[in-house]
Amino acid sequence: MSLPQPRPEVAGLPAYVPGARGDADRLPPVKLSSNEIPYPPLPSVARAIARVGDGIHRYPDMQASELHARLGERFGVGAERVAVGGGSVAVLQHILQAFAGPGDEVLFAWRSFEAYPILTSIAGATPVMVPLTADGRHDIDAMAAAVTDRTRVAMLCSPNNPTGPTLTRDEFARFMAAVPRSLLVVLDEAYVEFVRDADAVAGLEELERHPNLLVLRTFSKAYGLAGARVGFALGPVELITPVRACVTPFSVSSTAQAAAMASLEPVAEAELLERVDAVVAERPRLREGLRALGWDVPEAQGNFVWLPAGERTVEIAVALAALEPAVLVRPFAGEGIRVTVGSAVENDAVLAAMEAHRGA
Repeated sequence: MSLPQPRPEVAGLPAYVPGARGDADRLPPVKLSSNEIPYPPLPSVARAIARVGDGIHRYPDMQASELHARLGERFGVGAERVAVGGGSVAVLQHILQAFAGPGDEVLFAWRSFEAYPILTSIAGATPVMVPLTADGRHDIDAMAAAVTDRTRVAMLCSPNNPTGPTLTRDEFARFMAAVPRSLLVVLDEAYVEFVRDADAVAGLEELERHPNLLVLRTFSKAYGLAGARVGFALGPVELITPVRACVTPFSVSSTAQAAAMASLEPVAEAELLERVDAVVAERPRLREGLRALGWDVPEAQGNFVWLPAGERTVEIAVALAALEPAVLVRPFAGEGIRVTVGSAVENDAVLAAMEAHRGA
């Protein structure tokens, strides 16, 4: 008698590969594999988490009502236009649960965030991947041409993870003008706080122009809460309501809610954005240092840079991980390496390691 079998599309899913963490029996690594911010939590945020610790035996606010209200106020959209979940990945899964299913298509650029094809297949829909341009950008015209009467959701990642470029305002406008209003467009702005390109699309500005748009954000990157898992979507009530209906009850823990609320306090948020500025200040130094070593690094507008290493990708990542201390990066086999922008010391370690590897 055979055992229970999963749905074929689930059985065939690729595994989500997290960033390497290093070995416990070695020196602490230079961990630049997961696009984390290199600074510990703010003391005010740590205190907020500690305060709710004594009540951890109680369920959290199932609706995260206070956080919805605070986010609505912070971004000027109203609480009813916010959907909060356990990280932006979870919110994206709820979006796909609400708007796509068997027989539908979900469109996105590739390579982009590796969760996109996984979440699409889990929803039962068919992923449609449009190759990036040679410089790591979305091919907007090709994406618009790939829309069919089966396409239900299009995901645009700006800045694109893992390659780094943003969508421009003109590119976004061209795409939105070319696709039907019945198509749900998700603008994934997980790294928006790191963007300094004045021509980059700004999701909040676009929301009022496009009733078929959702903007996706996270507390994991700029706000330094990767371990807390809080993400959110902003958009019209008509689109947000079905997403909220799919959110797993109690999925945003009381500690995560407290950490997010504390991070949105004006003084705390200002301090967090100063940390973002420090990362952004290091970004061109890391990019230009790698370019000086011969790497064709694309425009970088997130907290990471991309090395198109091709067939050498795994070889280089393994060599860096073998150093003492290990330098951990994120390889995409056969394609390239994503390197998080860390502190000045961490970035020095990457540049030294890459120079040593070039000479090996």
